[in-house]
Amino acid sequence: METTPAGDFGPPRDERELAAVADIMVHSYAMSPADSAAWMQRTTRSDLRVLREGGHVAGSLVHIPMGQWYGGRSVPVIGVGGVGVSPVHRGRGTATRLMQHLLREARASGAPLSVLYPATQPLYRRVGYEHAGARYELRVQVPSLDFTERTLALRAIEAADTPAILQAYQRFARHRTGWLDRTDFSWSRVRNLRGEVAHGYLVEGQDGVEGYLYVIRRPVKDFKQELFLTDVVAHTPAAARRILSFLGDHRSLAMEASWYGGVDDPLLLLLREQTYSVKLYMHWMVRVLDVASALQARGWPEGLTGTLHLEVEDDLFPENTGRYVLDVADGQAKVHRGGDGRLRLHVKSLAPLYAGHLNAESLRAMGALEADDASVRVAGALFAGPPPSLRDMF
Repeated sequence: METTPAGDFGPPRDERELAAVADIMVHSYAMSPADSAAWMQRTTRSDLRVLREGGHVAGSLVHIPMGQWYGGRSVPVIGVGGVGVSPVHRGRGTATRLMQHLLREARASGAPLSVLYPATQPLYRRVGYEHAGARYELRVQVPSLDFTERTLALRAIEAADTPAILQAYQRFARHRTGWLDRTDFSWSRVRNLRGEVAHGYLVEGQDGVEGYLYVIRRPVKDFKQELFLTDVVAHTPAAARRILSFLGDHRSLAMEASWYGGVDDPLLLLLREQTYSVKLYMHWMVRVLDVASALQARGWPEGLTGTLHLEVEDDLFPENTGRYVLDVADGQAKVHRGGDGRLRLHVKSLAPLYAGHLNAESLRAMGALEADDASVRVAGALFAGPPPSLRDMF
């Protein structure tokens, strides 16, 4: 991989550069000037990054520090969004240099991973990203929700409920591989999605909060409506049935309810018939920035012990290249340099293995790693877990 040349990379310096970023959004994502202006208002200036070439803003992106749950532990990640290049700077490798600069900054921050949704895959694969999970759209027919659960109270969420909501989400998300350990950036999108205000409802029992949902009611033809859930969490069967009852109570006007998540969404287990669809929205991609730190930061299966000898290649970060011994015990990992390098792979292929998106046997079958059968079996056991998914966009 071509190394990153010295460049002028960092936050926008003035209003002129902010205007250049807004213009890049117009041309890169076919936004109207009004939509671009609204996007700029929702984006924190300190999270914007620009690459200057020839004295002009050539490309821009949004750098979003947050966390992501792996094995029950929150791993610091740098999310990346809004990647765009000025039309007059395209075809020159500008996007690759922009991403290389971002990855160097991200690694220097101490985050072991970076995550993004790709508008195009070749660019991100060139700098070491690979598929690590998926985001699915779940769509349910509201008239089929014939639940009559009323034993739990359901009321509108108030400002004072915020700590309980955050705790309820975290309790749920930590067991969902790949879900975000949300910051204010992500929570703002739950409550207000591109100008659409979501109405929140809390489900309570004798011991406190058992679930919640945020819903946007979108009008469709002939006075009908669609329910879009920006978030939904249920910790008990009664809370799940109460939420489904609430959605079913909209059947006179609402035809469908939809939300995002994984193929293993537990709410689907309660539906009587398969009157729903689960559709792939997009695969998300991960870049391992620091191999040793990433392996030590995530959680591992309790009660499982194992040792894996890895050999990693990384074109952008020579610091990652080399052999590692991964020792897992008591839900934690210790990593040190050395070993026999029995499982050999590029850092790009480490991402789907790390997340549990693809197991070592599948990656070997596709030529994404080389390993003996014993190492493949050990890797399969260590990295096993629920399918990685994401509810949030960023």
